[in-house]
Amino acid sequence: MERRKFSAEFEQQVVRECLETANISGVARKHDLRPNLVSKWVRQYRQNGGTAPTKSKGTPTHVTPEEYRQVVAEKAELASENEKLKKVLGEQTLEIAILRDLLKKHS
Repeated sequence: MERRKFSAEFEQQVVRECLETANISGVARKHDLRPNLVSKWVRQYRQNGGTAPTKSKGTPTHVTPEEYRQVVAEKAELASENEKLKKVLGEQTLEIAILRDLLKKHS
């Protein structure tokens, strides 16, 4: 049987439901998970002092939907700016090549 991977957001959602309902077994059944896995997520949450569980390198994984939308918007803006800068760089490189050719012809 292949091991399933769960996103940090999903884990946090399950932990919140467990804390709200105080019923780990019911929440696990609702999401088709093993109760011991859900208990582990809740235990990690509590060990972190009520903060989101952490993944590799100790980086917090909790991101609110608003923060996620903001990051996605920033990423799109940066990608657009990157494309503009690539275009400008290409134009400048071409201009420099043309000017060098002119200098060689006049020398």
